[in-house]
Amino acid sequence: MREMRRKDKLQGEEAALRLLERCEYAVLATVNEDGTPYCIPINPVLIEGNVYFHCARQGQKNDNLQRQNDVCLTCVGETRRVPLEFTMEYQSAVAFGKACMVEDTQEKVKALRLLCEKYAASNLSHFEEELNRSLKHTGVYKIALTKVTGKGRILPDNG
Repeated sequence: MREMRRKDKLQGEEAALRLLERCEYAVLATVNEDGTPYCIPINPVLIEGNVYFHCARQGQKNDNLQRQNDVCLTCVGETRRVPLEFTMEYQSAVAFGKACMVEDTQEKVKALRLLCEKYAASNLSHFEEELNRSLKHTGVYKIALTKVTGKGRILPDNG
């Protein structure tokens, strides 16, 4: 894999992990059976250095991950246009890893609970009810990260 060309935009792994932790969605890249790329947004949660997301137990994403578990995940933080300088402020993270379906019930429930805490905190009183209804139909994947890089451009405040 090629090194980042613009070293002045490089942000550390810790900054990239913080962005992965707080982003609302990320784009997951997989490979279709015919070798074409397949990218789809997911709602990630970072747990102990691994990324988890929920999904249906069937479909294109699942088919791709069962056949080839190498993935790339990209997220972008807050952005701000700077038209007078023909640029943008941004932060981004690109993560590579190996995805696997979580089969352990305790790990799966932990990931689903943390996903709900992140994305549905106002409705946690219904978590157990929903869990009982949908646990066996819901898939959870874990991405064991192998490389994480961050990139960004934050301009000095001139005003």
